[in-house]
Amino acid sequence: MKKIEAIIRPEKLTDVKDALDDLGLHGMNFTQVTGRGSQRGIVHQGRGGETVTVDLLPKVKLEIVVTDMAVERAIDAIIAASRTGNIGDGKIFVFPVETAVRVRTGERGDVAV
Repeated sequence: MKKIEAIIRPEKLTDVKDALDDLGLHGMNFTQVTGRGSQRGIVHQGRGGETVTVDLLPKVKLEIVVTDMAVERAIDAIIAASRTGNIGDGKIFVFPVETAVRVRTGERGDVAV
């Protein structure tokens, strides 16, 4: 099993959720986060000509645990649904998961996902 964490644009959340649903991957968590990457923020022109740099931008962090066989399909779906082609589209990280336990039934491993 693998845990996929994806940092995406907030406006792409529904598209990514729907793309993962289409794959049968329904269990996921989303968190509103702020941060910065290579984009390092955006510069706004304020009143009087002064510039204001906003260096922490709103993003959404998606967390999903999938079987090893579903990892590439999930990654491809996230990319296809969230890519705009512009800087700030986000990142995807993949981590190994030792085990998963469904609290309600006590099931362990892939069946718990």
